[in-house]
Amino acid sequence: MADERGPIQRIGCHISDVVADFSADPLAQVGFILLCVLWFALGLNVNILTAALSIMAITLTQMVLNSQRERERDAHRRDVALHAKLDELLLASRRARDEIAGIEELEVEEIEELRNGGPVTEPAPREPLPVVSS
Repeated sequence: MADERGPIQRIGCHISDVVADFSADPLAQVGFILLCVLWFALGLNVNILTAALSIMAITLTQMVLNSQRERERDAHRRDVALHAKLDELLLASRRARDEIAGIEELEVEEIEELRNGGPVTEPAPREPLPVVSS
């Protein structure tokens, strides 16, 4: 699978992953709390600490959003592939019921009824599966 990201985005994602992994470690979190306590105990400028904490919070939030976007893109690709495989198996099976193919648009109750062997209303006409280029 080709990586469609540019070199700068790949480097940024790598740095983001490393920092997120480090920040998630319990020892890093304890160390950070100790740093804040020491900062206050030494009477250092609180404005600098506040600015640093704000920047770190924004950065970590962006890292979480980046990771979530990656997971959602991967999950969507897997879902599309899984549906294509299942549709192929259903259409190839002689015992498969035709009304099972393309039920993704039905309500959950209708899908459960089909799963239990019951009849269901005719699903809406299917559109062709989108081709995912990633």
